[in-house]
Formats: sequence, structure tokens, C-alpha cells
Amino acid sequence: MNEIRRLAHIERIPIRWGDMDAMGHVNNTVYFRFMEQARISWFGRLVPGEEAWQSTGVVIANASCNYRRAMTYPGTVEVKLFVGAPGGASVPTTYELRVDADPEPFADGAATVVFIDMKSQKSKRIPQEIRARLERAGATA
Repeated sequence: MNEIRRLAHIERIPIRWGDMDAMGHVNNTVYFRFMEQARISWFGRLVPGEEAWQSTGVVIANASCNYRRAMTYPGTVEVKLFVGAPGGASVPTTYELRVDADPEPFADGAATVVFIDMKSQKSKRIPQEIRARLERAGATA
């Protein structure tokens, strides 16, 4: 089975001094924050302004991160967000985290994004307009 995976968004985030822990590298929880920031920025571009966070929102059903190498200050993290084939109410997302011009990833991760109705706080089918944008995700990168 060929898995669909389209580049949907790129986010560049400066590493802050405070992102490091006592071990002298970026704390593992911050990697999830980098992926979260990319996901929220992507969502803001994906969903029409009057709808985002008013009638339609997203939550994650699960998240994972594979740590490849330690990040350190200073630097800029480039988070590439890829989307898979959308389901009824969710879409799989994957992430690659690189620092500066280094071609090797420092981490990769995944999260299942679930669309919700903001009033009821329950999952809802992905609206057709948003589904169409997801299916041509490369256009929003």
C-alpha cells in the first residue's frame, strides 16, 4: 500500500537559551512544542479565518517523537509538516525537524489531528472545503 504524504507547511523556529535543560541540550518536551507550533500555524493557513477556532478546531489523538540527535542553542529549527490521506474526522501528520542547514534530521514525529466542533468539543467530519485543501496540501507549504 502506497501511503500518501504531502508537504503541507514549513515552520522555522529559533531555539531559545531556555529551551535547553541541565544536560545542555534542548529538552525532549520542547521537540513536541516545535511540532505543535508548526501544526497550529498550518491549521491557521488551512482553515478560513472566520472559521478557525470559532466553529472548527483541532485536537490531537496521539503524538510521537523519535529523537535522532541532540539540539543545542543557538540555531533555528525547521519543522516540515506532512499530511497523509484524510479520514472522516482526522488526518495523519508527520514531522521532520532539522537545524539550520544540516541536512540530517534531528528528530521526526507524528500526530493524528482530529477536527472538532468548537461549541460541542466533539469530533466532526472534515468540512468539504478543508478536505479539498488537505488533498492538495502541497499548495499551502
